[in-house]
Amino acid sequence: MADKIKLVLALALIGAGIAGFYILSDMALVVRVLSVLVGLGAGVAVGWQTELGQRFVAFAREAIVETKKVVWPTRKETVQSTGMVFAFVVVIAIFLWLTDKSLEWVLYDLILGWR
Repeated sequence: MADKIKLVLALALIGAGIAGFYILSDMALVVRVLSVLVGLGAGVAVGWQTELGQRFVAFAREAIVETKKVVWPTRKETVQSTGMVFAFVVVIAIFLWLTDKSLEWVLYDLILGWR
C-alpha cells in the first residue's frame, strides 16, 4: 500500500512541475523550465524509493551488463551486409518489374488485344 501512495505522490510531483510551467507563464522561461525539472526530479526521487522503482533500476543495470556482452559487427561486416541487402532489393525489384511487364504483355496484347 505504501508503494502505491509513493507512486501517486511521484506522479503528483511530476504533474505539479508541469502545472508550474503553465502557472508561471509570466515568469522567465528559465524559471518555468526549472519548475518542470524540479518536479520531474522530485517525482523520480520518490518513485525510486518504491519496490517498482528498485526493480526498474535492477533491470536497467542488467540491461547495461547485457549490452556490454554484445559483439558488435565491424565496419567492414556492416558495409558488406548493407551491400548485400541493397543488391537483393535491386534483384527483387527487377524481377517484379519483369513479372509485371510480362503479365501486362500477356493480358493486354495476347488475350485482350487492346494494343
